Amino acid sequence: MFPLTVCMFGKLSVQRDGETLKGVCGCKLQELFSYLLLHRKSSHARESLATLLWGDSTTAQSKKYLRQALWQLQSALDPANTRKDSPTLNVEPDWVSIDPNADIWIDVTIFEHAFLMTREVTGQALEERVAATLETAVQLYQGDFLEGCYQDWCVYERERLQTNYLIMLEKLMSYCDAHGKYETGLGYGLRVLRYDRARESTYRRMMRLSYLSGDRTAALRQYEHCVTALDEELGVKPGQRTVALYEQIRADRLDDIALEPVVSLLQAGATSPPELLGRLKQLGQVLADTQKLVQQGIKAVEATLKSSADGN
Repeated sequence: MFPLTVCMFGKLSVQRDGETLKGVCGCKLQELFSYLLLHRKSSHARESLATLLWGDSTTAQSKKYLRQALWQLQSALDPANTRKDSPTLNVEPDWVSIDPNADIWIDVTIFEHAFLMTREVTGQALEERVAATLETAVQLYQGDFLEGCYQDWCVYERERLQTNYLIMLEKLMSYCDAHGKYETGLGYGLRVLRYDRARESTYRRMMRLSYLSGDRTAALRQYEHCVTALDEELGVKPGQRTVALYEQIRADRLDDIALEPVVSLLQAGATSPPELLGRLKQLGQVLADTQKLVQQGIKAVEATLKSSADGN
């Protein structure tokens, strides 16, 4: 579909028409290409690029290394001058940039677009179409940004993108909570905890999801995992919100837990009739199931009492 496909999550992968370009290898070359792609809307001074990537070398050496890297990159991206009319790189005497007309698919670009699209939207208020876009975006995160490269700018971008990834996962957990997709939401939670074992908000969401899915034992165990992780990682105990949720689950107070998404929607101003109706229907089903279980319990106890009375 696209002439050039670049995946920067995990180990850098560059393909053209389905074939991997083997010439884009070596950490410095990959860092140069990734930096230009990440800032493809700008032109970059050669001297700035040389300092950014080879700051430990002399000015003359860093410029020499940059010239060699640009030649290698051009040779790999546009071999044998087969793309004279539409080169991927614009290399000028003092400036370097990605050609604005170059047709390139970049995983980080798709990922960031989804993040910005949902930045001001709560997970519970996500529309189905937007949630699907977010789900597709998090699937692109196959590892941290440009693994194996440790330039300062690279480490900064890695941490920034990882933070956004965790935010997106938690937003999807809230969406799954509000739409009854409990098992899917738990899967997102596990992915969060792989990166941040002591993320207390994630444990709360997983406690809720486990409980609403009908697994009270798993919900209580999530709390135990939370207590252990916070103690080992940070030397602290769970906060009041986490403890309060734990007490609700332990007391089997389903109504309090099930009502929370609706209350959150009202507080956030997400009160459009279709949205609120959907949540209320979900809550109604939860309460109906609870009432059914209560009635079954009452009948079972009455039958036991009747049997005991008959025996006497």
